[in-house]
Amino acid sequence: MQPNEPASSSAEGISLRHVHRSLPHDSAAKHVQGAAVYIDDIPEPEGTLHVALGRAPVARARIVEIDLDPVRAHPGVVAVLTAADIPGKNDVSPSFGDDPMFVEKEILFHGQALFAVVATTREAARRAALVAVVKTDAAKPSVTIEDAEAEGATVLPDYAFGRGEPDLELARAPRRVEGTFRIGGQEHFYLEGQVALAIPGEDGEILVHSSTQHPTEVQHVVARVLAIPDAFVTCEVRRMGGGFGGKESQATQWAATAALAARITGRPCKLRLDRDDDMAMTGKRHDFRVDWRVGFDEEGRIAALDTRLHARCGYSADLSLGVVDRTMFHSDSSYFLPVVRIASRRLKTNTVSNTAFRGFGGPQGMLGMERVVDAVAWTLGRDPLDIRKLNHYGPDRDVTPYGMTVEDHDTGRLLLDTLERTAEYRIRRAEIAAFNARSPILRKGIALTPVKFGISFTLTQLNQAGALVHVYSDGSIHLNHGGTEMGQGLFQKVAQIVAEEFGVAMDRVRITATTTGKVPNTSPTAASSGSDLNGMAAKVAAGAIKRRMAEYAAEEWGGSPDEVEFREDRVFVGNESLGFGELAKRCHLARVSLSEAGHYKTPKVSWNRAAGTGRPFYYFAYGAACSEVTVDTMTGEMRLDRVDILHDVGKSLNPAIDIGQIEGGFVQGLGWLTTEELVFDAEGRLRTHAPSTYKIPVASDVPADLRVALFQAPNREETIYRSKAVGEPPVMLANSVFCAVADALHSLAPGQVVPLDAPATPEAILKAVEELTGGVGF
Repeated sequence: MQPNEPASSSAEGISLRHVHRSLPHDSAAKHVQGAAVYIDDIPEPEGTLHVALGRAPVARARIVEIDLDPVRAHPGVVAVLTAADIPGKNDVSPSFGDDPMFVEKEILFHGQALFAVVATTREAARRAALVAVVKTDAAKPSVTIEDAEAEGATVLPDYAFGRGEPDLELARAPRRVEGTFRIGGQEHFYLEGQVALAIPGEDGEILVHSSTQHPTEVQHVVARVLAIPDAFVTCEVRRMGGGFGGKESQATQWAATAALAARITGRPCKLRLDRDDDMAMTGKRHDFRVDWRVGFDEEGRIAALDTRLHARCGYSADLSLGVVDRTMFHSDSSYFLPVVRIASRRLKTNTVSNTAFRGFGGPQGMLGMERVVDAVAWTLGRDPLDIRKLNHYGPDRDVTPYGMTVEDHDTGRLLLDTLERTAEYRIRRAEIAAFNARSPILRKGIALTPVKFGISFTLTQLNQAGALVHVYSDGSIHLNHGGTEMGQGLFQKVAQIVAEEFGVAMDRVRITATTTGKVPNTSPTAASSGSDLNGMAAKVAAGAIKRRMAEYAAEEWGGSPDEVEFREDRVFVGNESLGFGELAKRCHLARVSLSEAGHYKTPKVSWNRAAGTGRPFYYFAYGAACSEVTVDTMTGEMRLDRVDILHDVGKSLNPAIDIGQIEGGFVQGLGWLTTEELVFDAEGRLRTHAPSTYKIPVASDVPADLRVALFQAPNREETIYRSKAVGEPPVMLANSVFCAVADALHSLAPGQVVPLDAPATPEAILKAVEELTGGVGF
């Protein structure tokens, strides 16, 4: 679809002008011109001060003494803030009260904030933070999953769900295999780092510009720290330079620190983390050790699975309850497990607390299951795709381990079968086998893996959104909602919805910054639900105004309100036609309200965590990817040769934006599984804290042959214009790359389970080659 295509049609056959069309991102031109305003671009108010943090020099210790006099004496320093200066609670956690803004007595991870320096320049603040004298009584830190297990340390209680008796069924199964699989974490590496600008106002009020996915959370935490009501705090964000989950809960500390500095000094204060500090002081994607046992028959049909998920959560709970729960929800991937136990441990270590990351735990669960399926195939000498299809959800095999019925499993299976055909999987599989037979060093691999991702917040109360729409008397429209824009095109999609509802041109709709001062009590822009929730709330608001305008028009010119049409910037009623702006003016003169606060809550969802059953998701988004790789078994280097993607977006609101999300999500997943390796040393220090040591994908990592297609079938559920979420599911398309690498290595020792952990770096690949071949070479 291109922007100049003719108008589309809805699932109901109604001609649409804006929705389902590939319109440009609202900030596209400003992005390429460098004109889009981010928080660090906002003109600083007169007298703005700058904040930097003093960081803990060790990962685990009791503080003996901190001498801050050298810091206070440093040129340019205006104030030094510690926990003693906090008027409210020293707590920036989202839920559990275990995230202090500043350390009081006990250091729990390397780089933890001890104090803040407020100075006239950013450089002065940063230099001053380095001259503090910190004396500690250090202890050996707990860094790895095994360290935490040895100490028995967890941030939350263990949790499990499932059905049947796995131990019994595993004992009965004709074939069994088991293993351990390690899955690494991932740094968010958003282009715009963590930043906040706090501006004090009258009577204790404060305005905070924060690069956050959750303005309401920032509002709550700032109010908590300052001991003021939420209504005294306004959080605003027009756009972020990326978020990926890293600004869902963890933006609050920097906003609250800037706000405290503004409160104490009475001047605007800005805090922007340096990239190294940002990487060291903010959480990552959770890394896991997955211990699994599977029983199956001679055909490869799984009879029972016992999987145990060991998550390294860091020093506090943060969002680990929901993240690891979602890992558990997706530990079936796309497969029916008749008897299953999925158990989890949330382990506490002396490292920065891991947090939300695109997919929110789901990618780790799905990848763990794909390893199980590959192991079944390798053990039986079968094509892994055949095992995937054999175990895929289907008729009478459609209930998840947590009791939710997969009502549209046929969509996932049709998509998988379609991609198998269009990607010419069987032909290429034969060609790769022939290539490997004559190539001792370079080995090729191919894998086609499915995606089934649940859409909704698993914390049910978050499945709601608000929007505020004003129609002015000239017919222009002001749009505000609780969703945040981080480059994903949410603002553009919601604007398309509102323009469609009123039948006006896109330039009539004015997109405005997200602010808690207009839409209160918002949910984070996360869980891939931004368009579902905020788009529907905006449609509700626009629909209410439109209804009142139609009622006025029908009363003025005759007919029924249901017969009034809004299209092509005009309103048609009976034999009359007038411009939308003219009707807006007439409605205002007639004292018709042209403002509405819309609210939407997702139907059908529920989750009883204690019972381990319910319907946590409104629907599933499906996808599949087929990846082909070449691996150099002498160097461990890997080249991605070709990728075919078919992804389910329902009836896309904006196909161009959705394709961009699919491509970006896939590449981010590719980095997670191939190049992005987080390394902590034995002292708990993050050693990969800059682009020099942490490798995100670059243009050359993306295959020249990348084929992306949309599987456009209307959502069976009543979502906004029958679309589906697209933010997170594409990350898991990259599972196909990891499985293709494993497939290439499996050709070295057919029948063996490939001992490859994620990410599949050259070092990890060489380690697997050595284990498979006994280190004897070729």
